[in-house]
Amino acid sequence: MKKQKTLSILAATVALGTVLAGCGGGQSSAPQQNNGGGSAAPAPQQNSGGAGGATEKLVIAVVGPMSGQYSDYGSTAKAGAEYALKEKQEAFKQLGFDIQLLAQDDQADPKQGVAVAQMLISNADVVGVVGHATTGASITAAAQYDQEKLVMVSPSATGSDLTEQGKKIVHRICARDDQQGSKAAVYAKNQLGIKTAFIMHDKAAYGQGLADEVKKQFEKDGVQILGYEGVTAGEKDYSAIINQILATKPEMIYFGGYYSDAGIIVKQAREKGFKGVFMGGDGYDSADLVKIAGADNANNVVFTSTVGDVGATEEGKKWITDFESSTGNKVGIFTSFGYDSMGVMLNGLEEAIKANGGKKPSREQVLDAVHKTKDFKGKFVNVTFNDKGDNEFASVYVYKYENGQKVYIGEAK
Repeated sequence: MKKQKTLSILAATVALGTVLAGCGGGQSSAPQQNNGGGSAAPAPQQNSGGAGGATEKLVIAVVGPMSGQYSDYGSTAKAGAEYALKEKQEAFKQLGFDIQLLAQDDQADPKQGVAVAQMLISNADVVGVVGHATTGASITAAAQYDQEKLVMVSPSATGSDLTEQGKKIVHRICARDDQQGSKAAVYAKNQLGIKTAFIMHDKAAYGQGLADEVKKQFEKDGVQILGYEGVTAGEKDYSAIINQILATKPEMIYFGGYYSDAGIIVKQAREKGFKGVFMGGDGYDSADLVKIAGADNANNVVFTSTVGDVGATEEGKKWITDFESSTGNKVGIFTSFGYDSMGVMLNGLEEAIKANGGKKPSREQVLDAVHKTKDFKGKFVNVTFNDKGDNEFASVYVYKYENGQKVYIGEAK
């Protein structure tokens, strides 16, 4: 959709967002223009350049699935990002700016990602986006942001294609699928001793991209691939494909997709007698997988993640305690990377303000500052962006489910 059309439909979009606010499930709803408290954003104020005078509003948007079956990803990233922003609000007030957060729900839907991106572009106060959380929505939204030089820093969009399209506005602090997939395959062969595997995926950008990388690495390392199939996400009965898989007698089933589908596949395959290893990516990182599959069935489910164990250090444990007591939220899958993504964004914004003589920077100035991020010391990951916007310090980690609990194994080697 072209920029001219954006302005003509904005009023209708916002009105529709009010009607559909709170709708869940897999249905699309229009983006809601608010600042996290449900009220419309006030008009920008003029900056007097001092802490004692009027402050000028600057908005950082946080976008991901906040409702529907993938809401764990967006809501946990938002919680971490909001916590990081609140910690820095006073420092920005001293510079003469009121930093606000604007949360938006893209429902992990590429079309909804475009609608949200167009709304954010039309809001002159928005100078950066933490998100999107999923690959498909990130790719479609990035095409919109690129037209207006609006920078994005994703905590969790792992699809390799995202940073291969030459858009300077795109950045992420997590590892790519070609890293995650290849390291998962190497781990399966070397640490789990897998010699035969059946690979399946959900036909989406994230799931299929991950499965493709696993397939490529297995072929390189001599692991026999007994089948490679796509399934439709959201189905309730995968019996047909499971019967096909079990007939090949694989040691491992690798499914590229999210926990909601993985849980059903695990449950149904176990009920049909499969006792081997299940493996997937960070889309498996949800307690709901265990609820759907059943605790016993989830045993021997292994998955990779771009996020390490937050509580592995004393500093991390303290941060968890502080975060949970301050916010009332539990630390989730992308809370830590939402926090560090916002840290990167705010660091870039501060640098852009300084470079602009203390005045409000343009979107392009913020983009340039974020793109130049080097050796940023995040709480959970260090960040240096290469020319593509990938983080040179990103790593891949391995977890498993055991007796209904997620167990950290270590960095994938």
